[in-house]
Amino acid sequence: MAPAADETGEEFDFGDNIDPATFEQVLEMDEDDDDRDFSKGIVYGFFEQAEGTFAKMHTALEKKDLRVLSELGHFLKGSSATLGLIKIKDACEKIQHFGAHKDETGAVAEPDDQVCLDGITAALKECQSEYEEAAALLRRFYGET
Repeated sequence: MAPAADETGEEFDFGDNIDPATFEQVLEMDEDDDDRDFSKGIVYGFFEQAEGTFAKMHTALEKKDLRVLSELGHFLKGSSATLGLIKIKDACEKIQHFGAHKDETGAVAEPDDQVCLDGITAALKECQSEYEEAAALLRRFYGET
């Protein structure tokens, strides 16, 4: 499988932010390598979805609603994994685990709500930072600045 090429046809380096094999599968859905409208629509749809989910997470965090936070973490984890957004997926998985009263690995029960909320706060900050970085890379890949 060839590495992802940007709009100029040059190989694009996503670093460790995006799994190239997974993202290449998304790119294979494009009818034309020169016109990546289909994959671009999927990626930009993810941007809207992520930003909306982050807003819902902040609201749930204010309400200290761990169940909703776990569900939102799970939801965004799946979407980011589909695109190969590794770091976002990992941060969302932490949110999911903390929301389910577990440690960040999901292996150990964590009964203290405040410990879970603090973990979610840190993971959400990490997730949004990773999102900004990945979104900037993807916008450059699609020829935007």
